[in-house]
Amino acid sequence: MQAVGIVAEYNPFHNGHRYHLSRAREMTGADVVVAVMSGNFTQRGEPTILDKWTRAKLALQNGVDLVVELPIFNAVEPAHLFARGALMLLSELQVCDVVFGAEHPDWDFAAMVQAERHFSSSEFHRYNATFATQFNQELQTVTGHQLTSSNDILAFAYEKAKQQLGLSLNLLPLQRRGNDYHDQRIEGRLASATAIRTAVVKHRSLEQAVPSSTAKALQHVSQVPSWARLYPLLRNHLIQAPVEELGSYYEVAEGLEYRMKEAASRHLSFDGFNRAVKSKRYTYARLLRAYLYTLLEMTKEEVRTHQQRPYLRVLGFTTRGQAYLHAIKKQVSIPLVTNVNQDLRDHDLALDYRAGKLYQLFNGAEQDLKHAPWRIAVKE
Repeated sequence: MQAVGIVAEYNPFHNGHRYHLSRAREMTGADVVVAVMSGNFTQRGEPTILDKWTRAKLALQNGVDLVVELPIFNAVEPAHLFARGALMLLSELQVCDVVFGAEHPDWDFAAMVQAERHFSSSEFHRYNATFATQFNQELQTVTGHQLTSSNDILAFAYEKAKQQLGLSLNLLPLQRRGNDYHDQRIEGRLASATAIRTAVVKHRSLEQAVPSSTAKALQHVSQVPSWARLYPLLRNHLIQAPVEELGSYYEVAEGLEYRMKEAASRHLSFDGFNRAVKSKRYTYARLLRAYLYTLLEMTKEEVRTHQQRPYLRVLGFTTRGQAYLHAIKKQVSIPLVTNVNQDLRDHDLALDYRAGKLYQLFNGAEQDLKHAPWRIAVKE
């Protein structure tokens, strides 16, 4: 059985994702579609609109055959670490091809990665601009291109991860269709996930842009998960914790712990707090990730330890996906997790477990313990 790999957040699953899955099968002739999917928090550090189990089930009902969770120590990271973790898991799952959307699929991303090696490292120590801004200035000079679109950034990151890890995966970019990633309007059947989430918040019609199963799931969302709802917990922790403890958390460095503690003492609203912490040095995505690491008390040492012990957490499969998993399981060299016991909760999956408990505040549903993978029957 030949498998094609997908990396996704499915936040939420929409018609553009169905198109992606259909084209991935066509382009590769694969028998099975394997998706590595983020858990309950996105790469930007935001809570997902639906929990990981609901999103996994929707994916399985709409064309995916096997869903594994991208652990939080890879899922909530900058693009290059997000891509690295996802490709490593797909390689473990014996995937041959990886199909992903890109705004410019005709670009030579491999050549762009090679060009990066000639960048002057001294250019990236200026504190009056974000790293992304400085990187793109250098990239424009060397290649004539800038990575400003979300999917192009990930396309570059996938190629970089492939080269760094020495993987034999075929990376196949696909022209992204529909509205821009950040577009908040629903026009036609292909809309961005951002537009769909906006429609849920503002109680607008979204049925034309999502499968009926997604529309039904979204009807049960009474309050959209958000940082505004998590902020009282974050604010209390920032006020109570010593600044030395805050500085021990992952990606909280360069005085960010002082900025967050001071802003928390002065602002009751998340928007006011977030604006107060923002500077030219940090993007909002970088800050959201830092807030999440802080709320989960994820220390630098803890993240390093977990990143050295990867695993495959299975969230669900179809009958085809189950057969494929059975066929390759002896070739998998890292732990394959289908149920979380107390030992996994306290050790290897501790970070995902804490993230699941935090997300449980939104919907009340247990996210890890006593939760077996979905088994979805599909017509052959």
